[in-house]
Amino acid sequence: MRPADSLIFGFLSFLFIITVLFKKQIPDSYSILSVYTVLIAALFLLTYFKKRHKSKILEITCDVILPVLVVVLVFDTLGSLIRHINPSTYDHFLIQLDYMIFNVHPTVALERFTAPVATELLQLAYISYYFMPIILGVTLKIKGKETEFNRTVFLIILCFFLSYIGYILVPAVGPRYTMNHIQNTELHGIFLRDAIDSTLNTLEGIKRDAFPSGHTAITLVVLYLAYRFQRLLFRIFLPFVLGLIISTVYLRYHYVVDVAAGVLLFAFTIYVGEKYYNYWEKRNETNYKSQAPNYK
Repeated sequence: MRPADSLIFGFLSFLFIITVLFKKQIPDSYSILSVYTVLIAALFLLTYFKKRHKSKILEITCDVILPVLVVVLVFDTLGSLIRHINPSTYDHFLIQLDYMIFNVHPTVALERFTAPVATELLQLAYISYYFMPIILGVTLKIKGKETEFNRTVFLIILCFFLSYIGYILVPAVGPRYTMNHIQNTELHGIFLRDAIDSTLNTLEGIKRDAFPSGHTAITLVVLYLAYRFQRLLFRIFLPFVLGLIISTVYLRYHYVVDVAAGVLLFAFTIYVGEKYYNYWEKRNETNYKSQAPNYK
């Protein structure tokens, strides 16, 4: 297995065990366990057949589609999982931290800068999070940069999974739900903002996924990888990433401390992930050399 495959298997196994341990507290535990079981089975089957059959469809399914499905489906299960294994929320603590640092509530203070055009543009920047990882991965795949692609998939998935652990440990719903009673101005865009916001609320629901800011961490990881492997995409992504980080607080999805935690998560992901991946590559190279035939 590649490091990304091993990481997926390990995290799914971890969630499977957690769900079994708290099975009595989770009403839909069997449906959650079935999702994890199907994903684990798909991982092993696709990896097995990919190595034995040279099929582009199998390769794309295993390398691109499966990781995306894992990230999306696991995130979907977190709503029920977190609500029942850690029912408390820590929004009050995060709100106090923000206030201690700034002596104001940042989302309320930002109201003086709200404008429909800014809201529209920042909402578009916010949803770029859903596209940038896929664009980078597909670009590397199309260009045949398999080494860079595999490292990219590993680091992005690692960051996703670490953010999920943060949601489990520190559940928080975010200021759009907890601070709306003290906001004086409603946010409205020009064309798409309201529809996008409504769609996100419907698709994601209340997942308690404010801390850390996964949007911040993931997009910074993608930006870092684009800088390393695809400089043109880095230049394209950069304004979207800067807008996205501002949008997390402006649009009231996150507290500022969530964003700060997202930056720290990005740094931790790169530091630990790169060290592990480099170690795996060296070990793999050593094993290959030791198994290679000696023709002396």
